[in-house]
Amino acid sequence: MKKVICVVEDEKDLNELVKRYLEQEGYEVRQYFTYESAYAAINDDDIDLWILDIMLDDKSGFDLIDEIKVVSPEVPVIFMSARDQDFDRIIGLERGSDDYVTKPFSPKELVLRVNAVIRRTYRDSINKRIEVDNYEVDEASRIVFQNDLQIDLTTKEFDLLLLFAKNPQTAFSREQILSQVWKEDSYLVSDRVIDDTLRKLRRKMPDLIISTIYGFGYRLG
Repeated sequence: MKKVICVVEDEKDLNELVKRYLEQEGYEVRQYFTYESAYAAINDDDIDLWILDIMLDDKSGFDLIDEIKVVSPEVPVIFMSARDQDFDRIIGLERGSDDYVTKPFSPKELVLRVNAVIRRTYRDSINKRIEVDNYEVDEASRIVFQNDLQIDLTTKEFDLLLLFAKNPQTAFSREQILSQVWKEDSYLVSDRVIDDTLRKLRRKMPDLIISTIYGFGYRLG
């Protein structure tokens, strides 16, 4: 699953530039151009990082970080500002920011700083891989490895693999697989889609042992 980053910047061109670079790095980016629009989103529980401009319409990034930390104290924040002043950095640190960049800055530098903060904050989830049948499943990046070689899977192939990998020795009926992998679209999907997806998964991962339980469904192992 992609990490979600919220960019709060009233300069539209800069906001778009930051968004483009972060998306190229594989992040999901949500844009906000005013304090009020960003404030309305602080209760979203899937945000992984905020990038805040200090100078916003009638309030500041300092006001916004105070509100963010009340709701989500563990979510990291990076400030960006045209003012290169020590007291701004100090105020930002006192309010709980994780980094500070001064405009103008290189978008690549910002991406590197974002990567560093993300790694530091979410180290456990990023490094955690599930080992299954000579494969390593990285849930955070949704990538499968075998001997450090990446195996490309479709979204549903990965979702199906993850269901089995996180529940070894558990037998799943076809109905359970449909509800957990295809979810709200399950009523549109036939049993043959499960079979086709599983056949492709087995072809891409020949060492994967998924047993067929005739008349019921499937089990890893």
